[in-house]
Amino acid sequence: MKLLGGISRSLGTKLFVSHFLVALATAFTLLTALYLIAPVIFGNLMSGMMDADGGMMRPGGMGGMMDSVGRAFGLTLLYSLVVAGAVAAVTAALSSLFVSRRIVEPLRYMTAATRRIAAGRYGERVPVGGEDELGALSESFNSMAVSLEAAERKRLELIGDVSHELRTPLSTLEGYMEGLMEGVVEPSEETWALLYGEAERMRRIVEDLRRLSHVEAGQLTLRTAAVRPEKVVRVAAERVAPLFDEKGVELKNAVPEGLPSVSADADRVVQVLSNLLGNALRHTPGGGRVVVGAEAYEATIVFGVEDTGEGIPTEHLPHVFERFYRAEKSRSRSEARGGSGLGLAISLALVEAMGGRIRAESPGAGKGARFSFSLPLADR
Repeated sequence: MKLLGGISRSLGTKLFVSHFLVALATAFTLLTALYLIAPVIFGNLMSGMMDADGGMMRPGGMGGMMDSVGRAFGLTLLYSLVVAGAVAAVTAALSSLFVSRRIVEPLRYMTAATRRIAAGRYGERVPVGGEDELGALSESFNSMAVSLEAAERKRLELIGDVSHELRTPLSTLEGYMEGLMEGVVEPSEETWALLYGEAERMRRIVEDLRRLSHVEAGQLTLRTAAVRPEKVVRVAAERVAPLFDEKGVELKNAVPEGLPSVSADADRVVQVLSNLLGNALRHTPGGGRVVVGAEAYEATIVFGVEDTGEGIPTEHLPHVFERFYRAEKSRSRSEARGGSGLGLAISLALVEAMGGRIRAESPGAGKGARFSFSLPLADR
């Protein structure tokens, strides 16, 4: 097989070469056996016939000699073919066994590994033996196993995160309700507002989880059309402006007029911008500033939300779009800070569903952050 390794490494070529080599080995063994065995058998037969006739060169014995030679040649050919055929068959069987095991062994590995993965052992991997189709299949199998392992890990993390996020408001509700029933806590407007806020927080988490699951499962209906960038930015900014005024954070709209339209769902773009603006507001102290803008870049429009807030440490940037991710693990999501921990994950899913890309940038902690996403231009 190494002789044709430079020509092709495909499984079809290897099968052809292997069968050809088996046939060649069989033929070579057959010819070698005939070459070695036939003279011996022929000599023994001729000696026996000459001894039986008592000498073949007597007068009138030429015809008998020819008959004896013919019989000896026929028997020699018969015996030689039988012996050589048996040796060639054994050689062909051993060669075929070697070749078939080289081909079948990876498939057996994958069959056994598939059963173990089906039983929940997602750490299974199979060896990659070559660069042919079987090697590519092994690599694809390992990639699938890695994806399944990652999906299972994320599933378990999601269950743990959801339990953690719901535990705090549930504990608050349980504690206050118990205090109200025992008369330890006096019913008041502040108490009812707090209970309502915790219930609203749980509702928001559940609703965001539902939205995220719909987007990731491809069940979200997008009404794609030509969308003006300045229009969606204005709508999103107006939606969150009262919150910015309440906290004392400046909100600046820096979208120029005349940008080309993008191909997107206007409501979903507003939702993404609102999520990014809300995230910037939560992490920008009073007196800070948030700038929302857009610019044309190649065949896309890039929307950006930049703040002068807390910033993001470099090691946390790759994880900010994960569900319930927090740079500070000890910080709980209080109502004052708002957010369900799913806004950025939903934004990522929505942007990708509309054919765009989203990213986060930050010079470091305390130096602000910038979130941007790109959407394709609408066909003109």
